[in-house]
Amino acid sequence: MILFAGLGNPGSKYERHRHNVGFMAVERIRQEHGFGPERNRFQGLASEGRIGGVRALVLKPMTYMNESGRSLGAAQQFFKIPSEDIIVFHDELDLAPGKLRVKAGGGHAGHNGLRSIISHIGPDFRRVRIGIDHPGDKARVHGYVLSDFAKADADWLAPLLDSIGDNADCLARGDDAGFMNRVAIDMRGHDPKAKD
Repeated sequence: MILFAGLGNPGSKYERHRHNVGFMAVERIRQEHGFGPERNRFQGLASEGRIGGVRALVLKPMTYMNESGRSLGAAQQFFKIPSEDIIVFHDELDLAPGKLRVKAGGGHAGHNGLRSIISHIGPDFRRVRIGIDHPGDKARVHGYVLSDFAKADADWLAPLLDSIGDNADCLARGDDAGFMNRVAIDMRGHDPKAKD
């Protein structure tokens, strides 16, 4: 069993927030790979399926971002999933929009969702860091992450989410480099920073 967990906040008012891009990513994986219906489990919304022949659980913690670790810890314990088979999708201020990086282990870098997960399951899980860019001023970060993506962001966000869904089988096999490479290829021509 492999666990794909997306980070975000529950409820329709948060749905389009930059902070909820983790939810958006795992929802795309769920749809692309024909997972079963979501059920209330592990203090979250959980859905089971298969990706590339690997049994997988998609989990969206409903605990609010800052308590995400409670939900992941419960799922990990129930299924006895090794931390290296847990892949967490989250927003990343220090990456340009449309970029992503996969990283195994590490600290929380001030991300409260990651801080909570580390406190419940340790630091050895894998992270898919999805770039949302930085507003430029530390004082503006809170309002920036808790606001909706701009309409223009759809030009890169939709193809990025599609690519995450299409290439999730690489992550399921443990081929993080292959996943990053395929997404980078898919995202050519969708760079929001590129000039016309």
